[in-house]
Amino acid sequence: MTDDRGQDEVYGPERAQRLVSLLRALAERIQELDRANGLLEAAPELQKLLGNARSELFHYEVRLTYDTPEVAESRRIVEDAERRARELEFEGGDGEEEG
Repeated sequence: MTDDRGQDEVYGPERAQRLVSLLRALAERIQELDRANGLLEAAPELQKLLGNARSELFHYEVRLTYDTPEVAESRRIVEDAERRARELEFEGGDGEEEG
């Protein structure tokens, strides 16, 4: 069974490049408005642009911390092996008493 979530949860290079372009476009628009002394008059436009950039930056930051399906499977295997090792250690100590 394949897991399509991995594709959505990983912030790929194409999407990262779109984010860079979005941030550059925002910077250019701010500079244009500043040159025309229109920063404050463009508050609604800037709020929308900043909101879009903020949302995409949030997704970038959060998705960088997601595991790919392969990494998640590797982590699960290691955690399962560690759990089994702890169980074996616990079972091995049942018949022994200290003192």
